[in-house]
Amino acid sequence: MKGKRISYSAEELAWIEARKKMPRRQAHALFCATWSRDDVSLSNYNALCKRKGWMTGRTGQFPKGLAPHNKGKPMPDDLRQKCLRTAFKKGNLPHNHRGHGHERIDSKDGYVVMIVAEKNPWTGADTRPVHKHRYLWEQRYGPVPKGHVLKCLDGDKTNCDPDNWELIPRALLPRLSGRWTGVKYDEAPAELKPAVMAVAKLDHKAREIRRGRKTATAPTCPDRRMQ
Repeated sequence: MKGKRISYSAEELAWIEARKKMPRRQAHALFCATWSRDDVSLSNYNALCKRKGWMTGRTGQFPKGLAPHNKGKPMPDDLRQKCLRTAFKKGNLPHNHRGHGHERIDSKDGYVVMIVAEKNPWTGADTRPVHKHRYLWEQRYGPVPKGHVLKCLDGDKTNCDPDNWELIPRALLPRLSGRWTGVKYDEAPAELKPAVMAVAKLDHKAREIRRGRKTATAPTCPDRRMQ
């Protein structure tokens, strides 16, 4: 009956402890047959052994250095043929494979993400994803220095021509968001964008001077906007 306490004699407990290394299912069947205990289920037997700390010593893991039981044995031909029917064929590419040159639009930021044939430092793959505008800019001018970002000039982030991106200090970004001037650079008409950028740079430089620091100079670059 469920919830009824099961009692064991000292002899029964000694018998179970002496056979604690046996597989539980086998030991349980032998116990019931030896002691005529049809009131002890396998779960009862397991619970008793756990309470007493009578573990089998098996962890369910292959110990280090253990040779597989099928080592050196050929796979049966019928099993091999069965496996080959559902195995990937040589040269097969997964349905979501995106090779070198593939492009997509980042749904979060709207930047163009491109796959390039360069080793991925995180996964070790032969290709890696990059922001296309930054990749093309760096191919022409070199790495973006620390503390600087690339700003899209015409507001179209899919226009990845290096001439459409300007290297600016990261601290300049808030001044282009309209927080101070009330005019957002990205939303300003094309004819006003140069003025908004000039005012933001002037304000940034004035703030740097007020704080007693020399304005950081952008790295030398052949683009006139880098001067």
